[in-house]
Amino acid sequence: MPEGKPIKLTPAKGRPMLQWVGKRPLDRVTAFPAQLIERFSPVLDAQGEGLIFHGDNKDVLAWLLANGYRGKINLVYIDPPFDSGADYVRKIELRGLSSTRLDGEMYSLGEQVQYTDIWANDNYLQFMYERLLMLKELLTEDGSLYLHCDWNKSHLLRCILEEVFSPEFLRNEVVWKRTSARSDSKTYNHIHDTIYLVTKGDQFTWNKLKLPYSQEYIDRYFTMVDKVNGKRFSGTDLTARGLRNGSTGKPWKGFDPSTKGNHWKYTIEKLNELNAEGRIYWPEAGGWPRQKQYLEDAEGVAIQSIWTDLYVINSQAQERTDYPTQKPEDILERIIGSSSNPGDLILDCFAGSGTTAAVAQKLGRRWIIADINKGAVQTASKRLQRIIQEQVEGREKSTQLALLPEDTKGEPQPAQLAFAVYRVNDYDLQIQHNEALNLAIEHVGIERLKGDPFFEGTLGKRLVKIIPFNHPLTRLDLQMIQDELKKRSSEDRDIIAVCLGKELAADAWLAEYNHHHPVNKISVIELRTDPRYGKFFEHQPASAEVHVMRKDGKIVVDIEDFISPTILERLEMDSGMFKAKITDWRAMVDTVLIDVAYDGEVFNVALSDVPERKADLVVGHYELPAPADATTVAVKIIDMLGEELLEIHDV
Repeated sequence: MPEGKPIKLTPAKGRPMLQWVGKRPLDRVTAFPAQLIERFSPVLDAQGEGLIFHGDNKDVLAWLLANGYRGKINLVYIDPPFDSGADYVRKIELRGLSSTRLDGEMYSLGEQVQYTDIWANDNYLQFMYERLLMLKELLTEDGSLYLHCDWNKSHLLRCILEEVFSPEFLRNEVVWKRTSARSDSKTYNHIHDTIYLVTKGDQFTWNKLKLPYSQEYIDRYFTMVDKVNGKRFSGTDLTARGLRNGSTGKPWKGFDPSTKGNHWKYTIEKLNELNAEGRIYWPEAGGWPRQKQYLEDAEGVAIQSIWTDLYVINSQAQERTDYPTQKPEDILERIIGSSSNPGDLILDCFAGSGTTAAVAQKLGRRWIIADINKGAVQTASKRLQRIIQEQVEGREKSTQLALLPEDTKGEPQPAQLAFAVYRVNDYDLQIQHNEALNLAIEHVGIERLKGDPFFEGTLGKRLVKIIPFNHPLTRLDLQMIQDELKKRSSEDRDIIAVCLGKELAADAWLAEYNHHHPVNKISVIELRTDPRYGKFFEHQPASAEVHVMRKDGKIVVDIEDFISPTILERLEMDSGMFKAKITDWRAMVDTVLIDVAYDGEVFNVALSDVPERKADLVVGHYELPAPADATTVAVKIIDMLGEELLEIHDV
């Protein structure tokens, strides 16, 4: 792995300074490499692209700092784990089979640090402290950060925000009433979240958004009707507090504002002009004149710090992804609309289902998101593919923006119509490598080798190489095995690589290598972790029957069958269902992606089959324009648990 690049950070100087066991400053971080894994670009002339990162967000933020994004992010929204013991494993159901609700993939060792309740309070605070320090470095001088949390840690997170950003830059504490009632508490039920708004400096982007008047408000205040034009209006005060010596302090038509200690809001000339236009209301029973505010011209009510008008996502909502921490798009519409402008760059490093990027894409903003959970990355990717495809095809947006800045006319144009998916190395594991290695050796039944500097042991007659568990098996790991074998010209044993997950491209490398090497063939044992920390089980990969051919100038792809042993096993364990009940293989498939010119490194999506509704199935038959020369077609099948299968065909 290439050496990381050290990146310096500015220390926090705010007060108060919260203390916890193990608190340590973060004055520098190491930036590790990022590998481009996938690109979605449905138009040839796409300008710019969004970025999705799969990895620990500390590593992602370090990469951004090292690659030109310091001081370039206009708005940050984060919805980090609340340290509340919540279950962050997503729930899934097979397509067209609503009764088959299963848990998604369990956490990898790296994911456990963020998405399970394994950390103590001090670890959580250090975790958040480090990431907020890095996020501050990424913000523009007029940038803002929103932190979404619940009652468990809101008081501590506020202290950390004030330490990192300084108390004078904490602008708001917003209370979101997320539900109307609960019955699961022994005391008062918690029905709200807290959202903190903090800015980097005195000057910050702010667009004043307003809500439409409620019918109750209209009925209460817009009680009069103009006799000339028939318009409904309310009467507003024409005076303001304080005495003035100029025109605004003089009497007008028999009314002297100084008698009330006030002055007119307008000059005498302006008052005469308004009166001539019929914009002054004169009460029939006498009394002070008032200005007519017509209902059709009313701007609405400025948004306050208590939000009771936004609701959680119901089971039928089109935006629902079944990701456990998904927030409604309405919240992000309000935040992004208030604190950014079209073309600005938005960052969410706890991306979850990708709501921040989805809303930013619809509102004409650029975006960067990151998550350590592979299921989150997949969920966000397919969600954004659908949105961008709709924008490309000129469809009407699935959700309409309820609020826009006062000076915005019409709906913003997309700032980008493409995105790329990267993986950042060096996941931060919570167990030492040697401990994990020993557990894996015990689980697989490997016999340790003493004195071998490269291979860890043997399994039967085969040599075993255990890939470090801080990253999935890559082609570089396989190349290192091949290089080692070249040094051992007399070695005739086959090799087993034991890994914690693997890159899709590794399968293609293995197939090519084993085809040309009848001796020293390499096979893989892929391990996964179970919920009990540090344990392993052997993963059985999915398989498919895929046919690819050229016909009439087109690439024709037919998926005849697909089997996921993991889904079938969970159906029998969790649901009491049997394999025979799945009559259509497409029920197990979430998404199909096709690259018609695969280079073995980056998967460029030429066709994306992402069914819009849960009951819809992938098509299974696809026709795409064929390149003129011989090409490599890659078909990526993602099952409902997020497992990816890559089929490669030369045509």
